[in-house]
Amino acid sequence: MTHFLVSDSNPDGSRLEDILRVIRNDILTRCTKINEDLRPEAQQVLQNNIKVLDLISQSIALAENSTHILDKAFGPADDSGPPRIGTE
Repeated sequence: MTHFLVSDSNPDGSRLEDILRVIRNDILTRCTKINEDLRPEAQQVLQNNIKVLDLISQSIALAENSTHILDKAFGPADDSGPPRIGTE
């Protein structure tokens, strides 16, 4: 069972890339709030968040690529049919 992603048990779930975009936007919002805080701790947290943003952006690209591969090979996802790959 998945909590956030689309699955048989969660047909109203989201695609991975969509969830990652929401998380990335939240981190960007947080970064803007600490950007001008010059204390070393705040600056370190900001630098860490910038690294996380890069990793999330890379993850979004990978997830989009997987969606593209599946759409090209098997057509758009059909919530009423069997999984395009893997087992139920």
